[in-house]
Amino acid sequence: MRFGFVKSILQRVDTLVTGRGKIDEELFEELEDSLIQADINVRTVAQTLDSLRERVREDRVADPGAVKALLRELLKSTLQTSGMRAAALVNPPEKPGLYLFVGVNGTGKTTTIAKVAHRLRQSGSRVILAAADTFRAAAIEQIETWADRVGCEVVKHRPGADPSAVVFDAIKAAQARGADYVLADTAGRLQNKAPLMEELRKVTRVAERGLGRPPDEVLLVLDATTGQNGISQARVFTEVCDVSGIVLAKLDGTARGGIVVTIAEELGLPIKLVGSGERMTDLEDFDADAFVDALLA
Repeated sequence: MRFGFVKSILQRVDTLVTGRGKIDEELFEELEDSLIQADINVRTVAQTLDSLRERVREDRVADPGAVKALLRELLKSTLQTSGMRAAALVNPPEKPGLYLFVGVNGTGKTTTIAKVAHRLRQSGSRVILAAADTFRAAAIEQIETWADRVGCEVVKHRPGADPSAVVFDAIKAAQARGADYVLADTAGRLQNKAPLMEELRKVTRVAERGLGRPPDEVLLVLDATTGQNGISQARVFTEVCDVSGIVLAKLDGTARGGIVVTIAEELGLPIKLVGSGERMTDLEDFDADAFVDALLA
């Protein structure tokens, strides 16, 4: 598992504990500042540091360097308690599998779809992309461009068409052509929240009717650089979608990767994939242990 792209998000932790002569309240206060700056929510930081103080006292820890190991252990526990270990994408019970991608425009949703399509194509699967973000004409063009690069087919309608009809037609095309997966883009215009939410409800209902079962995955794509704002976005989508997991995009471009811990604590949703760069191959399965090790490297 490669999480080197995190590049020591909490570099200050090393600075704080290395060469320090004693463990005091000033150390805990500085650790608190570092964790909050990394976008771990205040409540989780408080709970983690309370546990850290207790462990230091109970274990009679005298070496400041050992504090880092204890902090790593506590953060791993937080992620694992939230079910972060079980983060693999669902293997569909029958063909075609359907992955719906939801999220705000600009989060990296379309690029993420292309990366997942590339991964599936590399494993020998036949993939159809559904250009169901019909609100933006550019979204349809982007899907077509990525499909050409990846080697996938696209099902599209005219701009402004019913998104649920696009997804339904893509499912039927996959069934007729023996495709293994349908990856469906959806709109993310939160400025029109009510219509968007109703649209997503309809997409899910129609997809289930065409597939004969609920979508295998409803993946919420979040931009890691938005930090706490991503949590607010997530809550909007989880109100109407049965979100099955998070894809955290653009993690390579942020110094605030603690948002992973916040997602675990506040949403209770597994992070299934993380985007670590611009290349097609820059998409990784999430692993709590590897992530925390990189976070505190």
